Amino acid sequence: MPQHPSKSEQVANDLRQQIHDGVYVVGQRLPSIRALVAQHGHSKNCIVEAFDRLVASGEVEARRGAGYFVRLAPTASEAEDQPTTLDKALDAVWMLREQLNNDPQHLAIGHGIPPGEWLADNHLEKVQQRVSRVALASMFQYGNPYGHRPLRDLLEGKLASLSIQARANQIVLTNGANGALDIIVRGLMRPGDVALVDEPGYYPLFGKLQLHGTTVVGVPREADGPNIAAFERLLISTKAKVFFTQSVGQNPTGSDTSPAKAFRLLQIAEKYDVTIVENDALADLKPHALARLCTMDQLRRTVYVGSFTKSVAAALRVGFIAAEAGLAERLANVKMLMHVSTSEYAERTVDAVLRAREYPRQLAHLQDQVERSTRHATKVLTGLGARLFCTPSHTLYLWAEFPWASDSLTLAKALLEDHVALAPGAFFGLDARHVSAWSRYNVGYVVDPRFARSMLRFRPRKTGG
Repeated sequence: MPQHPSKSEQVANDLRQQIHDGVYVVGQRLPSIRALVAQHGHSKNCIVEAFDRLVASGEVEARRGAGYFVRLAPTASEAEDQPTTLDKALDAVWMLREQLNNDPQHLAIGHGIPPGEWLADNHLEKVQQRVSRVALASMFQYGNPYGHRPLRDLLEGKLASLSIQARANQIVLTNGANGALDIIVRGLMRPGDVALVDEPGYYPLFGKLQLHGTTVVGVPREADGPNIAAFERLLISTKAKVFFTQSVGQNPTGSDTSPAKAFRLLQIAEKYDVTIVENDALADLKPHALARLCTMDQLRRTVYVGSFTKSVAAALRVGFIAAEAGLAERLANVKMLMHVSTSEYAERTVDAVLRAREYPRQLAHLQDQVERSTRHATKVLTGLGARLFCTPSHTLYLWAEFPWASDSLTLAKALLEDHVALAPGAFFGLDARHVSAWSRYNVGYVVDPRFARSMLRFRPRKTGG
């Protein structure tokens, strides 16, 4: 027997019909949730779920604090004039280019990695000399599909320090965390599938998913983690089976997911058979005693992504995936199809750094540096009048807005006159056209006096009464 549509589907279908009949036109605000509750006699949650369905299908857009507005999906004839999946992904490219600008006059306040001097204690020049002497023969061969075995053995212990039990055959080495996400997107998602992501969130991930033809839906990020109610509503309305999140030092907000929220996320994921991909690229910059989904779940329905970009060297491009053994094998096969193998030379170099006798001291020094810079950057931003999203003790990123700058993209363009580059908030949302007052601030660069001087130059002067 055919299934009858649910109440939320009925409301969504009713609104959809009115949109197509011209009752509501493109750009027009739809009735409020309260008005629709009164009109249909359904619960608030039912109406919100109806809106979630329309947002997921692309017919409606949600504007925070303003309501829901008509945004019709293109017809078949119009689709030829719409941006391709590559064009949609290009919003991330501008920001990525900023990350690669190494001009010493360019102060990258929104940079994604720590200042190079923070990692100088790793003495890579000495490590590479040792690796070159020992591993010369391996330079002429492809590496293991899973990656350099000794490093994977070492990662068993690293994960155990986070109370995550994983064997070497559950670990796949990758070209950094971004390479790991590429493999996971291809291994878990099909074009047309729906993926849930943190919003604001990691903009290169949005680009990867869009390039793959995936429908990307944002779960609002709060100071203590994803909005739990929205997460469950969106799972119901979109039937998404994968959620990408960062529990520790989330990019761009710097926020950490609380243990209570982590527990609820896993409960809901179990209920709706969802895989959670946990990107922990900042693990080495933060205290270990923080809530991680993979620690609670032990890789049953979670996938862990790690990286050494922020703690050893960005140019080495070494990261890893930890997953249930069967899924790890599948992802290793995807990796082979994409890359054949990763750089064993780079993996051997990271392995040598991690095994060095002085590495624990270097890592402790790095975490102390992060704590000092976080404290200093917080004072700089608040001293300039910024409002902070949250105030963690250790973070690479602070998410902040200035009351006098309602559009951070306009502010970013102004500061470029002083060779100061921000990371405007619009790029961390799924629709870069939305105006945002927020920006991501790298604590290692905010402390440079050039930033405060530039901000004071462009900040409007107070007028006397």
